[in-house]
Amino acid sequence: MKIELEANPAALQIAPADEAGVLEKTRPSKPSKGSVQGQRVWIDIDNSPHVPFFLPIIEELRRQGVEVSLTARDMYQVRELLEFFHLPCKVIGGHYGKNKALKVLANCSRAVQLIPMAARLRPDLALSHGSRAQILVCKALGIQTLMMHDYEHSTKTGFLEPDWTLTPDVIPDKAITAGTRTLKYPGLKEDIYAHRLRPDPSILNDLGIRKDDLVVTLRPPATEAHYHNPESEKLFAATLRMLQGKPHVRAVTLPRNARQKKQLQEEWADLIASGLMVIPDAALDGLNLIWFSDLVVSGGGTMNREAAALGVPVYSIFRGKIGAVDQWLTDNGRLTLIEKVEDVESKIILARRNRPAAPASISRPALRSVMDSLVSILEGKCLTHHSAQ
Repeated sequence: MKIELEANPAALQIAPADEAGVLEKTRPSKPSKGSVQGQRVWIDIDNSPHVPFFLPIIEELRRQGVEVSLTARDMYQVRELLEFFHLPCKVIGGHYGKNKALKVLANCSRAVQLIPMAARLRPDLALSHGSRAQILVCKALGIQTLMMHDYEHSTKTGFLEPDWTLTPDVIPDKAITAGTRTLKYPGLKEDIYAHRLRPDPSILNDLGIRKDDLVVTLRPPATEAHYHNPESEKLFAATLRMLQGKPHVRAVTLPRNARQKKQLQEEWADLIASGLMVIPDAALDGLNLIWFSDLVVSGGGTMNREAAALGVPVYSIFRGKIGAVDQWLTDNGRLTLIEKVEDVESKIILARRNRPAAPASISRPALRSVMDSLVSILEGKCLTHHSAQ
């Protein structure tokens, strides 16, 4: 899900990977003078949405003279998005599917592979948005960790927790695991990067979509996630049946991996042949697609919240436990929950969106708040909002 930076992805001036493929010493040409200059932060990218999410954070860290090292897990479209952004890093480990035992094995195996790099690098802080393997490594090596998350039902390990947790302020303190120091930031994690989008209408032409088409962006459920509820698949199928036969509707469908793409091509071959379902051939600018969509229907959290951040009508067919962020968006009329098959027809409104020229240029303090927390931790001055007991 690519975003445009203030200038260009190349403006990050990210150094080439070393022999191990790890991004080392990414210093700005004229670093600011401060107490964090020369300190090291290791970012582990654990899922595809984290690629665009961490870009502005990398940029801000570099501006303050911090050395940034990157690793990533090969799952869903992480590798494709890293290439899309020309972002070199060491890709270690993958995704073993939904089986919980295999998930534990995969994390332990990946942690073993990460240890040599972490031991050599010795970062001052390890940062991720949910990487359990990074936590295991850092506990073994005595490296302080900060885990960000915005869905409280998917982060608890039960035995090893990060030193610091950073969440949106709408997540209640009682939802945070005991023993971790908790910090908060305002708004959504998507506010950190979504408003930096520079819309490019050529994406519609590239997908073969005409000006008079009504564009629906569809994201299938994460069927391999441990929190997946099969009811989401029923709602996804009901949505496609509802769209079928509607004139000038094009459903741009974004599968999560090659396996899901193949499944969609087999199950919905008639919709693909008719032109209603469009499956892109490669990774694309997800934010840009959302911007040029009339509505979004998604079984995943990030795309729902990206649409909400951009002011695009969005309908969630996610049927796992509803997190505090999605509940807050629903309560504020920025997200509509589709909870049963009947809701598909009664709640989803197929209407053209009155789209402005660009996202609203408003002050969004999320990035500034996140950076203040990172700098405070690196300086050893961080005061917790709440220390879970």
